[in-house]
Amino acid sequence: MENMFSNDSRQFKFDILVQLCKQVYETGQVDEKAIRDYGKKLVSMDTPRVRCCVYKEREVLRQRIRLAEGKMANDAAEYNPRQIVQVIDAACDGCTIKKIRVTDNCRRCMAKSCVAACHFGAMHIGTTRSEIDYSMCKECGACARACPYNAIVVTERPCYAHCPVQAISWDKHNIAVIDENKCINCGQCEGACPFGAIEDISWVVPVVQLLKMKTPCYAIVAPSIQGQFENTSLAQIMKAIEKLGFEKCYEVAIGADAVAKFEAAELKEHKEKGLPMTTSCCPGFVNMLKIHFPEQYKNNKSTTVTPMMAIARKLKQEHPDHGIVFIGPCLAKKQEAMSENTPVDYVLTYEELAALLISRQINPAEIPAEELKDYPSNYGRNFAATGGVAAAVAEAAKEAGDGPYTTYLANGAMECKKQLMLIKAGKFQQDILEGMCCPGGCIAGPACISDPMQVKGRMMKENMKTDKKTIAKSMEIYDFDQVDMDVTHKF
Repeated sequence: MENMFSNDSRQFKFDILVQLCKQVYETGQVDEKAIRDYGKKLVSMDTPRVRCCVYKEREVLRQRIRLAEGKMANDAAEYNPRQIVQVIDAACDGCTIKKIRVTDNCRRCMAKSCVAACHFGAMHIGTTRSEIDYSMCKECGACARACPYNAIVVTERPCYAHCPVQAISWDKHNIAVIDENKCINCGQCEGACPFGAIEDISWVVPVVQLLKMKTPCYAIVAPSIQGQFENTSLAQIMKAIEKLGFEKCYEVAIGADAVAKFEAAELKEHKEKGLPMTTSCCPGFVNMLKIHFPEQYKNNKSTTVTPMMAIARKLKQEHPDHGIVFIGPCLAKKQEAMSENTPVDYVLTYEELAALLISRQINPAEIPAEELKDYPSNYGRNFAATGGVAAAVAEAAKEAGDGPYTTYLANGAMECKKQLMLIKAGKFQQDILEGMCCPGGCIAGPACISDPMQVKGRMMKENMKTDKKTIAKSMEIYDFDQVDMDVTHKF
């Protein structure tokens, strides 16, 4: 279980998290010298090089350690915990800097199509191949399109190419920079960077400290946790989490059922007004709305809280003295948990959960666990994958005697942006837009630890054993009538 990732940067990050968890569980605090000494063992003089030298690799690890401790990666950066996704500047040096490049495929042909295509005088024929004068190049790509040999390539930095809101640029040293006023903390850049130069800040230390102090805490787990561990049932995963020191573990899918019920009622109101409604489940999508489409955020977004907030509000209302820790695949949830009057105290990712389990030598697959008795509907659990939210809202509307409604599934951040632009232009034709920043949904979140298709298959197989419970039946078991489900209201 410890060698979890083929990606070396993720494995280094994971190794640091495991060591940090062990230390805090044992002593209750962070011994920075011991952690740094451990980092030096990970990157010794005999370790195969990934960076240019051992000293650079150690600096990268040092910044990873700072993020794992809940600090800013850069010592000089002003502390801003709301910026979850951060650049490890020491690791950001592997990408090609030039967007347009001539490759060895160039035959120095007589047609000179590239020269003819360039309207800025940047292209000329050199002694061995075509050459680009970058002082004049506008990076338009005309030369690459004109080349009959495909000898000129257009390459974007992976972080820049995957950012849906143009929040990434680079400084005078060509190090990536995240514009915090544009960033939606979706984590698409983190998943795309092949050098591990973009990572997320961790709250694993304060969570372990709470558990060490025997503070009564509930864990609430995202629906996508089902299937993250091979040969392990959901009941076993939840029991393993409780063994970490949590008093009880609850499914956020319970809150998803409630969200489906309330959003179905809200959808009816939107339909009567002639306004399409956007779902509120994905915090990255909601951030995109709020920051980049403020008018649509005001007019079209569902005002129902997310499933995480729904179950957390219910638990906090019933047990105000308990801490609440959300565990999921999402980085933007960490930012959501810092919203005004939030009932969620901390957020952990699946990576961090796995590190905690290993540090305590807990293997979920080996834990005997009884089958779950009171459980949510499969509609709530299916919030984990693209299409699940819209399907649940449509089902809740059907059960209430409303609908049918038409839906559009925006699968991935780029598609989310495209559909929001259509809403802005008044050209969106459906009743409801489900927005999921991660292609495939939460089962493909940046902090997942298993392949999305494997997770989906495991979920479907396990959920086939449950009955065909309706959302209404689920809400008879879990009463949300006294819970304020409006995100605009202070909790």
